[in-house]
Amino acid sequence: MCQMNVLEAKTNFSKIIAMLERGEEKEVIVARAGKPAVRITWIEQEDVSKRIGVAEGKFTVPDDIDECNDEIARMFGMID
Repeated sequence: MCQMNVLEAKTNFSKIIAMLERGEEKEVIVARAGKPAVRITWIEQEDVSKRIGVAEGKFTVPDDIDECNDEIARMFGMID
């Protein structure tokens, strides 16, 4: 954990972000008049590859799912 005052954080904001991105610090505390005021942390990004297939086995697709495709397409003016 790193602590700095408001002026220092304002001056080095891009460097703070880079430090957090690289994992050099987990959080940076910004103090006002020597008292901690805010905490800056890196937001962990969710691995999108884990979302694919997340619902597998949770529901079944009905056999007639495509039965109304032409009617729906007509409603949206996609076919005459």
